[in-house]
Amino acid sequence: MKGRVIKSTGSWYVVQTEKGAKNARLRGKFKQEDLKLSNPIAVGDWVVLENEEDLESTVIKDILPRENYIIRKSTRKAHHSHIIASNIDQAFLIVTLKNPRTSLGFIDRFLVSTESFRIPASILVNKMDLTFKDKELDHLQDIREIYGPLGYPVYEISALNDEALIAQFSPLLKGKTTLLSGHSGVGKSTLLNKLVPDAKQTTKEISKFSAKGVHTTTFAEMFAVGPNSYLIDTPGIKEFGVLDIDDFELSHYFVEMRQYLGQCHYNNCQHVNEPGCVVLEKLEEGYIHPYRYDSYINILTEEDSHR
Repeated sequence: MKGRVIKSTGSWYVVQTEKGAKNARLRGKFKQEDLKLSNPIAVGDWVVLENEEDLESTVIKDILPRENYIIRKSTRKAHHSHIIASNIDQAFLIVTLKNPRTSLGFIDRFLVSTESFRIPASILVNKMDLTFKDKELDHLQDIREIYGPLGYPVYEISALNDEALIAQFSPLLKGKTTLLSGHSGVGKSTLLNKLVPDAKQTTKEISKFSAKGVHTTTFAEMFAVGPNSYLIDTPGIKEFGVLDIDDFELSHYFVEMRQYLGQCHYNNCQHVNEPGCVVLEKLEEGYIHPYRYDSYINILTEEDSHR
């Protein structure tokens, strides 16, 4: 029996089949593309189920090949990775200007991951109902000026606004599997509850002590929003570690650099300080935003950016 994983708790999974949702557990261990995974099965995976002899329990016998996935470094196991979700048609990264503040470096790391599988991504700036200081408005202007021209739509929203949200986003979700991601406290669950009232995801206030988000979504879960239309809600991400991208491939996942690749003097140019580097020339000429180039260097050298 074939089904799709709609919820993962780490040890048990909920799998949607033609005969309804079934609780299932994993049989044995799966080796997957030489990846060391902290979660062998992810929400969005298509799997093959099998009833055990007693017919009272169901096991996952096999995982079907993934079209794509969003992956990051595991926060719990060194040298391991964590698949956030798989078989995705598009991704919405929810960011906020404060309470908590989303850095440009975090946005860029997420976009590198989506670009590596050519997953279309949009940026949702949430909590626009708040009052902002000048530095926060400057941060918003940076987001507008950097990502919109690169082909990443930027939406400014308030997840507390029901009718406008539903009217704006419902058409974008039809016939697609959409990932919602972002830091804890940016409003993923609040947004999901507006778009899928039956989801009833728990929400909490921002911690007044740290001004950071409180984890409310413990496990990734997929919700139906219409025929063949799904939203995947994910636990909040503190940091997004880019994984398994070769240094010479990284520039391919910065869309503004991609058009200049192959034009540098050296074939193995990393666009750092090499003579005859066209990417560095375009940076000087203003065709590549310095913040984006900083993110490229930070990822290349495994440093995080908290600009």
